Order: sequence, then structure tokens, then C-alpha cells
Amino acid sequence: MEIRIERQLSGVAVSVADVIEGYVRSGAVTLGLATGSSPIPAYRELIRRHREEDLSFARARAFLLDEYVGLPRSHPQSYYSVIRSDFVSHVDLADSAVQSPSGDAVDAAAEAARYDAAIHAAGGVDVQILGIGSNGHIGFNEPGEPLDSRTHVGVLAERTRQDNARFFGSLEEVPSQCITQGLGTIREAHHLVLVATGARKADALAAALHGEVTPDCPASVLQLHANVTVIADEAAAAGLYGAEIRAGQTA
Repeated sequence: MEIRIERQLSGVAVSVADVIEGYVRSGAVTLGLATGSSPIPAYRELIRRHREEDLSFARARAFLLDEYVGLPRSHPQSYYSVIRSDFVSHVDLADSAVQSPSGDAVDAAAEAARYDAAIHAAGGVDVQILGIGSNGHIGFNEPGEPLDSRTHVGVLAERTRQDNARFFGSLEEVPSQCITQGLGTIREAHHLVLVATGARKADALAAALHGEVTPDCPASVLQLHANVTVIADEAAAAGLYGAEIRAGQTA
């Protein structure tokens, strides 16, 4: 596992973008895209490189990590809409090349199975961007989720709904269910890139990287993967190794 700690959020964004650019410039690539606040600075940096440094996503395709159940794709907080607003519509990644679960599918369980099969049929994800929740979730895999789970319908923890309420008008508007890639599905990506920023993530990140591998901390499954890059700011990394890692260094 590679751990990079940056002093500033801008450094985190550059470091994440460097990893993604390496894959994109190598040729056709399958990206795993995450929503939420953590990857937004990296998406902005990739957009800048597309506009100013000729970074093209024309040969890429992408799969989203998750989606809210009950939200149509036209809803501004559906992840179908969010990823297009935050990233896809600003680069030359074809809209049709970006796949996500349908949150308003009549049969959500069947949709989850279809989506899992689509990822497999595409040959899997080359590089998957991940955030981490304050309770240790990745994707929408809440504490207690089996470490080998497949894409499935999940129930959002109250803490997750509270964390995400800032994107909605109120807590009551946050859906209670989701379709998410399972921990087993995520582990099949060839390279995992976890982004963590802010003091709110410090305890979860320390538990994920240095604690027991357990369903109680879904992100601890990263310890079982052969190719993981963790990119964090100083606040999120406060519990990692004490003073052994200084900002800007790689461990």
C-alpha cells in the first residue's frame, strides 16, 4: 500500500490527478468514478489538464460506484447527474461511455445484479477512485457489510444520511436506500485510489489502514488489495503512523 500525505487540498488534487492521468495517457482505460466532496478537487484538476494540457478521455469509459434508490436520473442529486455536473460534461468522455445503476429501476435488486454483470463483462475497472465515510464506509457499503459482497441494494446508515443531508434540502429528503458496488466488486478493480481529506475522516482512515480487517470498518478491506494508493491531507492522516510520515512524503 502506498500512502501519500499532502499539506494542502491542492496537493491532494494534483496527486490523485497524476494517478488518473497516467492511466488515461496509457490508452483505452476503464475508470471507476466516485461522487461526494472528496474527489471534486481532483476532477477539477483533471478538467484543467483536459483544457490546458491536451489530456483526452475520448478512449476511456467509466462506471460509477453507487446510486440512490428512488431518484430518477433527472434529479440533481442523483449520482448520474452529479458526476456529469462535476466532471463528465467538462471533458471529452462520451456520455454514453459512463454507466451507473438506475436508481428508479422497478426492481432494484435485479438492477444491482445487472450492473455487477456489466462491470464484469467490460473486463473490470482499471483504476477506481474511492472516498471514505466518517463511519468507514466505501461506496455505500455500511458497517456490517460482508467483505466479499457484490453489487447490491443497501440501507444507508443514519450517520451517512446525516453526512449527505448538506446536498439536499433536509435530512428527510435523503433517500434511505442505495445501489452500491459491493466490497467484493470494488476489490476486483486493478488499482484502488482512496482520497481522504479533513479531520472528520481521521478516525475512519486510521481504523481502515491500521485496524483489524473487519466488516465493522468496510474500508479495512483495502488491506486485502495488492495495489492501493491512499492520498490524504494532514488532517485526515493525523492517526497514521504518528510522526513517521511528514506531509509531502510517501510511505
